[in-house]
Amino acid sequence: MASIDARNTQTIGFILIPGFALMSFASASEPLRAANLLAGREIYRISIFSPGGAPAVSSGGVPVPAEPLPGRGSGLGTVFVCAGGSPRDWDYPSVLACLRQLAREGVRIGGISGGPYLLAAAGLMAERDFTIHWEHAPALLEAFPALSPRQARFVVDGNRITCGGGIAPLDMMHVLISERMGADFARRVSDWYLHTEVGEPAAPQRGSLAERYGVHHPGLLSVLEKMEETIEMPLDRTAMARIAGVTPRHLNRLFARQLGSTFLDQYRRIRLQTARRLLEQSPLSISEIAIATGFSSGAHFARAYRSLYGVAPGDTRQA
Repeated sequence: MASIDARNTQTIGFILIPGFALMSFASASEPLRAANLLAGREIYRISIFSPGGAPAVSSGGVPVPAEPLPGRGSGLGTVFVCAGGSPRDWDYPSVLACLRQLAREGVRIGGISGGPYLLAAAGLMAERDFTIHWEHAPALLEAFPALSPRQARFVVDGNRITCGGGIAPLDMMHVLISERMGADFARRVSDWYLHTEVGEPAAPQRGSLAERYGVHHPGLLSVLEKMEETIEMPLDRTAMARIAGVTPRHLNRLFARQLGSTFLDQYRRIRLQTARRLLEQSPLSISEIAIATGFSSGAHFARAYRSLYGVAPGDTRQA
């Protein structure tokens, strides 16, 4: 059943941070446009904002016209922050102040892709259930260790809405439109975009471990999952073998036969991939990143990083 406010026009705002992903923004905003067309009237009004009010340029170089950040009494029902790229580039005190003001006014606050990072920086995610794009999760966990995002496609927690980005906003908007206009109407909107399989909120953001690593051995998958969970405090081979239910020697054979790698090399590669994301996205020093990814010293980290990527950690950061 449609909610009573379906008779009114609801204003949805988008704060676009330069470098935002156009796909994430379009996946969230286009369903609102389709809803207006199917309803034959304006049930949603879209307002687009950017820091300073200049056109916001997407990660692909596409400029989107925008107006200055909303002030008091904006009339917004919901506002989403869309951010992409690196959290190191998201230094916008005006955006944080704006979000706090909107939250005090009772506006529903959302974040898409990297947007939840800015919600966290504004102090709006304490004790909240939320998600963020998996690429930005390591930087958020290092910057805000008291927070615990989960890797869901999107999460609705009262007046906070967070989404991993990409095409996941299509799923999120289906739920939000259904909440206001009813399930049948939301289904028509999704069908407009050939979005016939609406994902569940808790569905994973990434392909399964079996798909990503190309293996199907249950014990080996358990070890790979534990490797991804224990970046800062790596477990030894004996502990991992117990998790897999095999002997350490057999675990070595599994890695060699199914991944063409050794246990230590695969574990190190997973940790270094996380380190690379932190170098590109977080303000942590190189020595702090070394500790956060389980290396005993900066020198040890630098040697391992150069061995895998062919450049020093500092070169990645400068690039």
